[in-house]
Amino acid sequence: MVQATEILDQFVELDGGLLVRAPAKLNLSLLVAGRRPDGYHQIKTVMAKVSLYDELTIRPMRSGRIELVCEGPYWAPQGPQNLVYRAANAFLKAADIGVGLHIRLRKYVAAGSGLGSASSDAAAVLLGLARIFRSSRPCDLAVLAAEVGSDVAFFLGGPLSLCTGRGELVQPIPVRYQFLALLIMPDVHVSTVDVYASYVHQEDLYQGLDRRLSELLATGRVDQVSGPDMNMLAPICLRLHPDLAALKGRIEGLIGPVGITGSGSGMFRLYDRQAICQAIADHDLVIKNLGCTSMVVSSNPW
Repeated sequence: MVQATEILDQFVELDGGLLVRAPAKLNLSLLVAGRRPDGYHQIKTVMAKVSLYDELTIRPMRSGRIELVCEGPYWAPQGPQNLVYRAANAFLKAADIGVGLHIRLRKYVAAGSGLGSASSDAAAVLLGLARIFRSSRPCDLAVLAAEVGSDVAFFLGGPLSLCTGRGELVQPIPVRYQFLALLIMPDVHVSTVDVYASYVHQEDLYQGLDRRLSELLATGRVDQVSGPDMNMLAPICLRLHPDLAALKGRIEGLIGPVGITGSGSGMFRLYDRQAICQAIADHDLVIKNLGCTSMVVSSNPW
């Protein structure tokens, strides 16, 4: 029988290097306030880390160059187009460190799934390098994170935050919210760029959801901020991917409503920490009837 994935330590010291784990995230809610003058969209989202991790092994080298090797169940680019490479390069320049790096990235979180895979990997590299070179000239990781990608800053901090702006403005939520989630990862790659490009703003809808979210956060009811209607990008994702919409309908026919994280394609259903048997039973239903990649994860404490 499947069990909830294990919560692991973020850092593991290695001989000559460091292993850093990069957790996936769920957007418990995702509101879009409209397009900004710079072309980006203004968002308001509650994000939570979960116990599904990519793994990065970082070792300094004398060569003066960055070597990035990607492996594992999911593909990722191995050159400068990877956020890991860009984050590592930005750190070395900002800290004025004249060494090279060998980074091995093992991917367990698919890109295009709304789980924050690339952003979390980039943050893990920044945190890992800060730990390795702690005696060197300090640099502002939050500034570097914002330069590398919109969601990277979230992964530098605690497990639950309200993120605004492009996602780079992070306000930790001081509530201990522990949960289980059935995470369903369809074999569908969703382009965040395409979803945002197709978004048409609905101000009345935004205002109503924003009032609801603000009230829940003000009263500490983080357990209620999630819901099928609390992701304003979900309808666009489903319209662009009818196969995903059909799959979502079949899943909901088996286990009830599921949310979409980020711009998709990952889906999730939340459970109380004591409801492990129900989460596992729902997982088994999805596997038996639909064969989707799925797992039971828990809220990540760091």
